[in-house]
Amino acid sequence: MTDGSPGMHALDAVDRAIIRATQNGLPLTVEPYATLAEQLQLPLEEVMTRLQGMQDSGAIRRIAAVPQHYALGIRANGMSVWDVDDAMVDALGEQVGALPFVSHSYRRPRHPPQWPYNLFAMVHGRDRRQVEAKVAEIARLLGSACRGHDILYSSRLLKKTGLRLSG
Repeated sequence: MTDGSPGMHALDAVDRAIIRATQNGLPLTVEPYATLAEQLQLPLEEVMTRLQGMQDSGAIRRIAAVPQHYALGIRANGMSVWDVDDAMVDALGEQVGALPFVSHSYRRPRHPPQWPYNLFAMVHGRDRRQVEAKVAEIARLLGSACRGHDILYSSRLLKKTGLRLSG
């Protein structure tokens, strides 16, 4: 299933069928992978093995739930950005990412002097006050390793989509 290049995964017809069947989301059933296998007329074990293989090779990045925040009453979406000591950013970033109210966090390069931030953490709330309270919790966690932060609020809702194959 690989083309011989490290990290590359050549998609065959079955991989493409799995991607096409899931590109609008997994079936909303008690056992979505079993339902998918049945739809594709494949053994469940093969579907699971192929999905894991595509993830391991990087052909697909992740399989995750993508909530519709507005439908859930979550109207404030704030990307908190942090200027954290470079020697501690990885360890602290993992702690921030593990917080139950952080949907995702990651390290990014700084671009001084305009952009001193190296740690990003997405926080959602029903309103900005909720987001700010959660950001204050992150600030307490980061403590003296944090030299500054800001919150960048979403100004519009963008449609989220996963991998798409044509044809």
